[in-house]
Amino acid sequence: MTEDIAIDRENLVARFLNYVGCDTRSNEESATCPSTPGQIKLARRLVDELRAAGLADATLGENGCVTASLAANGATDAPTVGFIAHLDTSPEAPGFGVRPRIVRYNGGDIILGESPRVILSPRDFPELARYAGQDIIVTDGTTLLGADDKAGIAAILSAVSYLARHPGIVHGPVRVAFTPDEEIGRGTDHFDVANFGADFAYTVDGGPLGSLEYENFNAAGASVHFAGRGVHPGEAKGRMKNALAIANEWMAMLPAAERPEHTSGYEGFYHVYKLRGDVEQTDLSLLIRDHDRERFQARKAFVRQLAAFLNGKYGAGTVAVTIKDSYYNMREKIEPVRYVVEIAEAAMRSVGVEPVIRPIRGGTDGARLSFRGLPCPNLFTGGHNFHGRFEYLPVPSLEKAAATVVAIAILTTVWQK
Repeated sequence: MTEDIAIDRENLVARFLNYVGCDTRSNEESATCPSTPGQIKLARRLVDELRAAGLADATLGENGCVTASLAANGATDAPTVGFIAHLDTSPEAPGFGVRPRIVRYNGGDIILGESPRVILSPRDFPELARYAGQDIIVTDGTTLLGADDKAGIAAILSAVSYLARHPGIVHGPVRVAFTPDEEIGRGTDHFDVANFGADFAYTVDGGPLGSLEYENFNAAGASVHFAGRGVHPGEAKGRMKNALAIANEWMAMLPAAERPEHTSGYEGFYHVYKLRGDVEQTDLSLLIRDHDRERFQARKAFVRQLAAFLNGKYGAGTVAVTIKDSYYNMREKIEPVRYVVEIAEAAMRSVGVEPVIRPIRGGTDGARLSFRGLPCPNLFTGGHNFHGRFEYLPVPSLEKAAATVVAIAILTTVWQK
């Protein structure tokens, strides 16, 4: 049955293009949930679409999470499977006024925009060459696209619509959720796992065609404050403590080879992504990542050691570090229920996609949910170059993502643990 899945390409693409027109960038400085009003706007639209598709219980919770159910069709004893995607897009790149377009890619460069001239080239992104002969959705070179994770939303909604329109397909109970603020690490803060009621789930939040991920970084965020002493530069000798200079000294002690731009695979990193201040007060924001739990703990200890060293050099209270864990490697929670990965592998192959199992160099809502009792591997959406102006989405890959969701719902009814 799975080989006969035929997702309506026109409707699928139309959904995606409609979603990316809504600015849903999250904002880590906001205290609300969702952190931005655009997410609520999109969430309300999705509730209407889910209800129109036949998921009559679609609901928008007070904290911006959309949930819905598709009742079992002839397999009431099957486990309940969930599919999750997030509403927000990354605040790291412009996301207002997204102007996507579909290009028929025939190889070579794609000119995204003329003013300024922005070129998507296989010289910079070699994997682009794989998609010669396909339709690709691109940006105009001034904003991100939003495939992370509006492609996931489109795939899930198209998949459950497909199942609702084909009553002859046997499937078990299906649950759907669209969560806010994943990009700023708050996506599951208010997620009610018990009420969601799934036995296991999948986030549809991955990258290129075939990606299947069930291990990710252990992650923490560090805020580092540098307290200086401002003195007139003409009389500063022996008196001034330049907080900016001390912050630069602190950064220089981080291992240069352990930055994101120099690491891959299972290699962890330190990533300074924000620095602001003056002579008196400077603040730095840092990401700490490692797949191995022991190395992760050692990285956090090293950050504190740097602060202690500079406090010894410049005086107590010069550097203050606050570290907060964000999520942990879901592998330890997925391995005991490895069948949830096997179902996804079989589903992909059944729709003509070869699974590519690899570690996530990041995290998903699924990582946090896995530690809250909901095993949750991550499925591909088909997108590339997330969080930036060069983001693109091959349309056939998006189709396969939706077909994979349908196939998982079908195979869950017959899979043996």
